[in-house]
Amino acid sequence: MTLLDAFEVECFEEIGRDFYKQITETVLSDHNLTAVVSKLRIFIDPRIPIFVAVGTIRDAGAAVRISDIGSIQVQGDNTIISIRDETYLAQFLTRLYTIFGHDHVDQPDRFTVIISEVPIPENFENIEIVNRADTVLHDLIYAMTVIAPEGFKVRREYYGKRQFFYAASENTLPEHVVEEMVSAQFAEIGEEIV
Repeated sequence: MTLLDAFEVECFEEIGRDFYKQITETVLSDHNLTAVVSKLRIFIDPRIPIFVAVGTIRDAGAAVRISDIGSIQVQGDNTIISIRDETYLAQFLTRLYTIFGHDHVDQPDRFTVIISEVPIPENFENIEIVNRADTVLHDLIYAMTVIAPEGFKVRREYYGKRQFFYAASENTLPEHVVEEMVSAQFAEIGEEIV
């Protein structure tokens, strides 16, 4: 997790702090979020009980286009796409099925997709597969759900242009308590919630 500018976990138990720091590092790395999250602070107090994660994000990046996923070669009636990046392969295949239909799209192996017997649209390589900014919220919230203690099902979340927070508890917490805790955690990383 060397890409984060700041990363802290606060917990009154040292073992709990170290445990959640390790879980967070693993989950962010597994979900490819270390390049997106700039600052992250997690506060956990099982006595209340509450889990609060606040952070800032970098630019999530632009849209992923067909040309970002693989190189395209036309061979007779077939268009062969050699896959370079499998990150968005499922969305890529879904998009191809939508454009060409299942009968004309084949994936004989992990790194090859063949489109057969259909005309390829102009600027095919520029077709958008996924917008990274749209997926960041889903990925961040899912990651925080994985990191938060099991049983903390009452949650509040926010995602803005540069900031996010995720608060979870076993119990319903008054809105003002959550706002105060979130604001305090943002202050700890030198930010003010917008």
